[in-house]
Amino acid sequence: MVTGGAGFIGSHIVNALMDAGADVLVIDDLSGGTRAYLEGALRHDAKVAELDVRDGAAVEAAVQSFRPEVVFHLAAQIDVRVSMEEPARDAAINVLGSVNVFAAAHAAGVRRVVNTSTGGAIYGVTGVVPTPEDVPADPISAYGLSKLTAERYARWFRRMRGLDVVTLRYSNVYGPRQDPRGDAGVIAIFCDRVLAGHRPVVYGDGRQTRDYVFVSDIVAANLAAASAGGLAHDEYNIGTGTEVSVLELAQAVAAAAGVDPPAFEPDFAPARAGELDRCCLDVPRARHDLGLPPPIPLAEGLAHTLDWVRTVIVR
Repeated sequence: MVTGGAGFIGSHIVNALMDAGADVLVIDDLSGGTRAYLEGALRHDAKVAELDVRDGAAVEAAVQSFRPEVVFHLAAQIDVRVSMEEPARDAAINVLGSVNVFAAAHAAGVRRVVNTSTGGAIYGVTGVVPTPEDVPADPISAYGLSKLTAERYARWFRRMRGLDVVTLRYSNVYGPRQDPRGDAGVIAIFCDRVLAGHRPVVYGDGRQTRDYVFVSDIVAANLAAASAGGLAHDEYNIGTGTEVSVLELAQAVAAAAGVDPPAFEPDFAPARAGELDRCCLDVPRARHDLGLPPPIPLAEGLAHTLDWVRTVIVR
């Protein structure tokens, strides 16, 4: 079962599971997901339950009916800006929704839950960059706080109910199907703008850094976390361990698109509340325990992303 399975990352996981011959149930309220991303899966008999994870009774009924072996929990409110403006809504989806999924999984005897969290927002301001999992989490955004709270509920379900929950803390994920017109990451937005002949907008001075991980690496980490036995830890950072500034990213997008860098010089805007200056994840734990291969290089991932944006964006 994949919650948020019609979304950017979730739909890639659904496709990988279907390719592996699994029976799949997608739970998604389609407020941010796209049914079109599931067309291939639906042709191969994937099931879709259109419901909100905040509805605990509906989640429990769906899980009891399908009886999944593994649950991949990706349904979430993911926009930092929304979390800062509407913290109650953010908490209701990310905390209550997660509790509902964990409770339903336990009641149905699910073997393992692979829980999605954020390495990009959960650690907060830290002097340890790249940041390992043992650095105390101290988020500055409501989004990071809600994800940290969901992680603590995951630990509670493990300790008090015996539910096997493994949490993956993603860095900044990008790739095909990330909507450049919605609550997208910066790479999707930059790819859209470079192909449209527009300059990028950079919030702050552009020196803030992130760790950009391609979506296929996230899929591989989820499948590995679902099947690995005897895991030594409950939380794993999933990223590249490479720190890239927003200004460097703009140059990389221009190069991947074959655009002269001066033509893609940024326009600057004020920094946004809740955004970190530096964020990069230390990832040896996941590579060792989950057996993950080296990540997709940024230039290769940008080329794949640009190819997708060219095919789907109507201007």
